[in-house]
Amino acid sequence: MKDADSKSKLANRLSRIEGQVRGVARMVEEDRYCIDILTQVQAVRAALARVETELLKDHLDHCIEGAIVSGDAEEQRRKASELIELLGRATR
Repeated sequence: MKDADSKSKLANRLSRIEGQVRGVARMVEEDRYCIDILTQVQAVRAALARVETELLKDHLDHCIEGAIVSGDAEEQRRKASELIELLGRATR
């Protein structure tokens, strides 16, 4: 993470998502209409995707860029391998 403000915003987003998930669980317990529950599940997935995008952007802006600027070829390879492995897991 680059700074305390970004970290705080991310923590707030995750707290909202946590609340959304609790709401979905409540909907299931209350036997709410399936389409309403699925709509909320999609909203949670979209919110998590936005968090993922922000984290990925932060990683590229700081960790990957730092490895490039350092000139350390081994560190560059390691960071690239981590990212390739992460993206590969996402397609499984």
